[in-house]
Amino acid sequence: MGGVNPAGRTSGHQAFRRTVLDVLPEAQQANTLLGLAALMRLASRDADERWHDASGQLLDAQTLVAQTRDHILNHTLIRRNEDPRFGAEGIPGNRRASLALETPLTFRLRRRELPDDLPPTWQVREIDRQQLEVTVPAGNMDVMLPETRPAQVKAAGQLPTGFEPSQLYRSVHHPRGLSMSIFAASDCLGDSGLNWDTLRDRLDPDSVGVYAGNSIGQLDEEGWGGLLQSFVSGKRATSKQMPLGYGQMPADFLNAYVIGSVGTTGAALGACASFLYNLRLGVNDIRSGRCRVVIVGTSDAPITPEIVEGFRSMGALADDDSLKALDALELLTDSDYQRACRPFARNCGFTIGEASQFIMLMDDALALETGAEILGSVPDVFVNADGWKRSISAPGIGNYVTLGKACALVRDMLGEKALRERTFVHAHGTSTPKNRTTESHVFDVVARAHGIEQWPVVAIKSCVGHSQGTAAGDQLTSALGSFAYGLLPGINTVDSIADDVHAERLRFFQQPVAFEADASFINAKGFGGNNATGVVLSPNATERLLRKRHGEAALDEWRTRREIVRTRANHYHQSADAGRFDVRYRFGEGVLEGPELEVAADSIHIPGYAQPVSLNVDNPFGRLDED
Repeated sequence: MGGVNPAGRTSGHQAFRRTVLDVLPEAQQANTLLGLAALMRLASRDADERWHDASGQLLDAQTLVAQTRDHILNHTLIRRNEDPRFGAEGIPGNRRASLALETPLTFRLRRRELPDDLPPTWQVREIDRQQLEVTVPAGNMDVMLPETRPAQVKAAGQLPTGFEPSQLYRSVHHPRGLSMSIFAASDCLGDSGLNWDTLRDRLDPDSVGVYAGNSIGQLDEEGWGGLLQSFVSGKRATSKQMPLGYGQMPADFLNAYVIGSVGTTGAALGACASFLYNLRLGVNDIRSGRCRVVIVGTSDAPITPEIVEGFRSMGALADDDSLKALDALELLTDSDYQRACRPFARNCGFTIGEASQFIMLMDDALALETGAEILGSVPDVFVNADGWKRSISAPGIGNYVTLGKACALVRDMLGEKALRERTFVHAHGTSTPKNRTTESHVFDVVARAHGIEQWPVVAIKSCVGHSQGTAAGDQLTSALGSFAYGLLPGINTVDSIADDVHAERLRFFQQPVAFEADASFINAKGFGGNNATGVVLSPNATERLLRKRHGEAALDEWRTRREIVRTRANHYHQSADAGRFDVRYRFGEGVLEGPELEVAADSIHIPGYAQPVSLNVDNPFGRLDED
């Protein structure tokens, strides 16, 4: 797994550790804070393993942790939006106005600033080669007056302050979401401990898949946002904005610049369930035998004035006025913004976030052959729509079906006792009043159906916000952290659960709790009826299933091979914790256009790929005899 969100880097469980920081042993706390300090460019570690602060001063690790701890805690997770446009500076905009000119108006401007299509009453006089003088007669003139508008929503789950993925590789005007994708996919490869080129060489190139996208597209200035603003902002559209704005572009970037894949690819967009939609495609490809390795992910960077205003106008976001009313406050402090997202408590809307999450899936035989580290396994992902609805944003019934199927699968695979006592739910948990009642009712009735008495509920959005299509990726990688550390993150922004939450059979907790789980349910209750529930099994449960299928001898051989992989992964983690990231970006390398291929009737050999692409395809339709 790899990526980044407001809690930090995904690999090595850094982001997970940030969400349970206070209950970790002191040494793990210090290691987490040092890694975050390096990520945020507050510190660096040299080749002799000595730490330096941002000014270059040599410090011991303990002193550095003490100096940076408060800054790190206040500039990770949900907090006051640090984008200047959302602060006192205000959001730039324009206001339509009609000027009543009592006398002619004369002004000067550069020749290139003069509109091509002039009103017929304007008089233009040339002053020199660069400047013109324009006279507008008396009367009414329609204009756009520049202004700044105070942001009405100031809480956001931003990436840790100081971390800029575009600075880690040769980025040329890449939208933020795509820069995050490059980092996240590279982080995933590093975390795996596998050499990608070696792994690829043992496979048919067509047995590698990539499913990655996002829920909105790239709507910042470098993508479709700048393209759509170009006419009214007076800026020129660039040749990059149109292509880089597409929602499937994270997959395209991985194929073209990170792994050089020629295998299956695509992106499924399903609002908040987009990560799970892509995960389902990857799981199905592996289960069917079409792929042996699939990289799945999403990357969303929706913290822009336009997107925030769009959600605010829907009444979906926790804006400043609503937060003040919720707690009867006159002013909001930094600590109030840090508590903006309150799943299953008295709340007023979700808090927008940004994140990029990627995971590598393998079939079980290949995982054993390569000695891959098994963080967990995904047997299935279930998707169902809501049926008839009052409005596209209204709650519906599909989530009852997805969670019900997921529980039935775990019961069949692991048994009723495991389902009842050793599973937990990663809730969608958006922090809206509708979600707290509808999602809790889904959980409660499904728990009742299966005899679950106290089902633990995790709501990670209370820490990192709602990253739209990547939300379930935040949930899944957090669940993998829970398997590794035996801890469930608490909903630390709430004092009590709301009265209208169906909590009879659910267990909510404010602080992290110890819990040994066999499985987690990753739930998405998405806008428009895009419901999905993914099942992720713990490493322990996965190994028990592998032992049953492959035998103990095969697992012993896998454990031996895994030691080498673990050593490589640990080396990557140590480098990343020191702020040295191995970002993989191979622009223009190994480019092929067709004439270089060796094409035969049953295979295609591609230069640079060790194995040929097999053209022996399955034919389930039967065969007609030749005349």
